[in-house]
Amino acid sequence: MTLKVVQNKKINCEDFRFKDIKNLTFPIPPLASANFYENDGVQTLKICATLYINSVESEKPTVQKAIEDGNTFKIYFDYEWDKVSPDTYDVYYVETDYTSDTVGNITEVISYLQYTIPGVGGGDGDDPKLSRGTKTSLAD
Repeated sequence: MTLKVVQNKKINCEDFRFKDIKNLTFPIPPLASANFYENDGVQTLKICATLYINSVESEKPTVQKAIEDGNTFKIYFDYEWDKVSPDTYDVYYVETDYTSDTVGNITEVISYLQYTIPGVGGGDGDDPKLSRGTKTSLAD
């Protein structure tokens, strides 16, 4: 099995703000789509996600883990939290391609924006939920 990050790019020039934050939860779950395509004769699962990351001390999210479990594929976009709920966001577009011998059996993709703990130091505030996910079904 192979997971390739095709693109991981910040797509906003100015800090992004949500107009209505009353029902906003943190972290914002990924906006994701998934579809199959043929790449040089190999069936490939393409996953595209838009991620909202706190713009204060923001670092590019990473793709660290992907799990194929039967008909479900789970992908984890990792980020570091800076101890406060954000007022502004950096918006990232992440595109991945996944191949395996059983990729054609996948019928749903769950993409997670997952908090990762920094290697040094620690937080003194409340920790956010560790991750938020979005379920995407694949249609024929």
